[in-house]
Amino acid sequence: MLLRGGEVHSPADPFATAMLVERGHVAWVGSEGAADAFASGVDEVVDLEGALVTPAFTDAHVHTTSTGLVLTGLDLSGARTLGEALARVRDFAAARPGDRVLLGHGWDAARWPERRHPSRTELDEATGGRPLYLPRIDVHSAVVTTALLDLVPGITALDGYHPDAPLTGAAHHAVRAAAHGAVTPAQRARAQRSALRHAASLGIGTVHECGGPDISDEGDFTALLELAGEEGLPRVVGYWAEAVTGAEDARRVRELGAAGAAGDLFVDGSLGSHTACLHEPYADAPHTGTAHLDAAAVAAHVAACTEAGLQAGFHAIGDAAVTAVVDGVRAAAETVGLHRVRAARHRVEHAEMLTPETIAAFAELGLTASVQPAFDAAWGGDDGMYAERLGAERARTLNPYAALLRAGVPLAFGSDSPVTPLDPWGTVRAAAFHRTPEHRVSVRAAFTAHTRGGWRAVGRDDAGVLVPGAPADYAVWQAGDLVVQAPDDRVARWSTDPRSGTPGLPDLTPGNPLPVCLRTVVGGHTVFVRPNE
Repeated sequence: MLLRGGEVHSPADPFATAMLVERGHVAWVGSEGAADAFASGVDEVVDLEGALVTPAFTDAHVHTTSTGLVLTGLDLSGARTLGEALARVRDFAAARPGDRVLLGHGWDAARWPERRHPSRTELDEATGGRPLYLPRIDVHSAVVTTALLDLVPGITALDGYHPDAPLTGAAHHAVRAAAHGAVTPAQRARAQRSALRHAASLGIGTVHECGGPDISDEGDFTALLELAGEEGLPRVVGYWAEAVTGAEDARRVRELGAAGAAGDLFVDGSLGSHTACLHEPYADAPHTGTAHLDAAAVAAHVAACTEAGLQAGFHAIGDAAVTAVVDGVRAAAETVGLHRVRAARHRVEHAEMLTPETIAAFAELGLTASVQPAFDAAWGGDDGMYAERLGAERARTLNPYAALLRAGVPLAFGSDSPVTPLDPWGTVRAAAFHRTPEHRVSVRAAFTAHTRGGWRAVGRDDAGVLVPGAPADYAVWQAGDLVVQAPDDRVARWSTDPRSGTPGLPDLTPGNPLPVCLRTVVGGHTVFVRPNE
């Protein structure tokens, strides 16, 4: 296939207007005049009509089934008040009389004028006494109905059970397992297919599924990987978040089809739920959160994974959790060798509360930071949830993308969907226009983190970029004028000049419309075409 008459974003030729795809790979990129030589020998010529062609995005942190259940179920992320949220619950329950358990997502009391979560009594009334599982937007705590609690024997004795507050910890995991256990295989397949098709419609060619025993179950994980093998859907790279202690554990992770024992292997929780583990207490709570793994447990996991040739990774948000990861990985490096740890490209999900010391350690140890810029867009700023939890001064240190890049730490961007929506160009914008100016990066750097960065995070350096030999994973966009966009005046002026030979990208200045996906292609196979295109 020859694509011509557009703008092809390629470092091989910053002024390319055409691209040749052969046997699932990019065969050539170049100018319109040179494209004439290929036109008569191809199966199909596509006139781009001025459209932009870029590498397809990789979302490096997704919960696919949960995303699909939100797309097809109860989503409270847009509720502006507690009353509106309860009305949506009531309407949803009335519309789903046959569901064994009602599933929702996305409430955030920090955004509501009432400043409180729905009570169990209110939810019992809104559902007519039916089982309901309703996790907070960060999915680290949940409110539920009495009927769902009744399905979990011994729930009141579990850590994290609170009679009048959201459930956390073991109690939350237990009710989530009960709720998701009521989802039928057919419902699950519909949800997974819905999520992947939605991803494709946004120019996402690959997602990293973050599964695990505390998040989903093995059946959900393996069913997703099998489904994604169907032609016409984006690629799925699976991570299974279970501790590895030796070769037998590593073998079992591989048998599940996982690329690594990584993803949401929880070292701590989240800031919104007051469960991220901090060195100093929260500004709005008299404690430092919850630690699930210490440095010794981290070291054991990393050493075992490294010995087995398996990628390891952790969920770590609070500064104390990040310190535990760094100390643990360094201890593992002393055991198995620093060069082997670096070569394994172990990863840390979220990594929000970093210091200059932990950033330097990430670079030293070869850790990839798998991060979510939309978190800052949603909760950053002096008046946001981060500032409420930590105080404005500590909140301004969060998500320091520029410092990570300066230190040479590999970045992979994702959404943590359904925590924040699948929205790749919005994610790039959020990083380039970070609420804390010193943490901003260029649009080009952010785009690279959301395309090539996701491939590098799984150990592939030959993909996520449109150059000869690379997989033909690309998206076609309706976009405005292309520019080379720097985060602020500190960036050298030559880098924004067209004569620098830097390929342009859409202008993502807040307020400008984001590009619209016209087509998404994975491995040379089309997985999405915009209707009427």
